[in-house]
Amino acid sequence: MDEPGPVLDGMLTRLRPVREQDLPRLLAILDEPEVAAWWRRSEWERVDEPGAQTLAIESGGAVAGCIQYSEETDPDYFSAAVDIFVGTAAQGRGVGPDAMRTLMAWLVDVRGHHRLTVDPAAENARAIHVYEGLGFRPVGVLKSYERVEDGVWRDALLMELLAEDFRRA
Repeated sequence: MDEPGPVLDGMLTRLRPVREQDLPRLLAILDEPEVAAWWRRSEWERVDEPGAQTLAIESGGAVAGCIQYSEETDPDYFSAAVDIFVGTAAQGRGVGPDAMRTLMAWLVDVRGHHRLTVDPAAENARAIHVYEGLGFRPVGVLKSYERVEDGVWRDALLMELLAEDFRRA
């Protein structure tokens, strides 16, 4: 929350820098069972990590989730990684895909990235389905990628989207 990020308007969403007053709502979303299965509340510190830009997702004037991006700025590897969580009330309404598409367009068209990546848990079929609908394709499984609440390591699916394959709404 240190550096100001962009304010981006999608069809259903507005993406804007996270404000201090957003934190209670975002933490409440992280406590929702369908979100907590994939995002630990204790991960919030990593959501606001140095080098990453964290944006609140607004839908209908209310905070519906959070989207984050980090950029590899070396010109030979210029690319971005994206991560997102959306509250249960906003799921299934197109909020997540709209937020993703909005940020993806900005990262490709304005920032000039040629490749975007996401890394959902390999078991998160819903997220993988949404990412595939946005044009992301599996690259491979990252074995024992992240530790979950019970201390067990779980796999992630690395997915990528090249700028020339980006399908706008």
